[in-house]
Amino acid sequence: MNTISELPGIKLFDLTGKAAIITGGSKGLGQAMAAGLASAGANVMLVSRTLEEGEAAAKEIADAFGVKAVAFQADVVNESQTIAMAKAAMDAFGRIDILINSAGINIRGAIDELTLDDFQKVMDINVTGTWLCSRAVTPYMKAAKSGSIINLASTLGLVGLSNRTPYTSSKGAIVQMTRALGLEFAPFNINVNAICPGPFLTEMNLPIADTEEGKKFVVGATALGRWGELKEIQGAAIFLASDAGKYMVGSMVTVDGGWTAR
Repeated sequence: MNTISELPGIKLFDLTGKAAIITGGSKGLGQAMAAGLASAGANVMLVSRTLEEGEAAAKEIADAFGVKAVAFQADVVNESQTIAMAKAAMDAFGRIDILINSAGINIRGAIDELTLDDFQKVMDINVTGTWLCSRAVTPYMKAAKSGSIINLASTLGLVGLSNRTPYTSSKGAIVQMTRALGLEFAPFNINVNAICPGPFLTEMNLPIADTEEGKKFVVGATALGRWGELKEIQGAAIFLASDAGKYMVGSMVTVDGGWTAR
């Protein structure tokens, strides 16, 4: 039986000295999760296709939490750029403890109104990008025999919604990728899990915020009856990135205001 001294409690959530890469980290949920990790002591690299956005977000985080925060410009579907991303994180921090795969897009529409390019673009960024970034950090995490990879799936990877075939297909793929990688990496003490956000009022969701669909089929379907606030994703990210989540393997953590509980 564990003694009290073997149950460190709040220290489980301490990320002091850890280093994290967050793709899509310059805005939205990515920036919120980066700030959450920084609040727990982690140094962070914010990856974005726009360097200026990343630098502004990194400065804001560094000023707020006193950690080292840097920006890196990369397209997550470009293999060589993801490899350079991981190397830059090692150069900046000397280690990679955490990867959050948050970069993603959503293209809505009925299947007969969408093009093949629409579908492929969503799959490329959401799925291939997650796979490439995970592969890029693998050698460093394996060498350290430690690490945490957090994928951004979605409640729409668990349940369906009409006019969302590209997005739901991509997030369903992330769910299965998370499970497979979780099993593959567990022997190396690398935890792979996913957060499944529900309706957060990000830039991605602004187009439907005031529509009938947004009010009835999104917000109206949550138990809390509202959009999620960006800060409400931070607890799940800190948990999965820290020692508190070390017994989690291939798990989906839903943060959806009760949407999938119905």
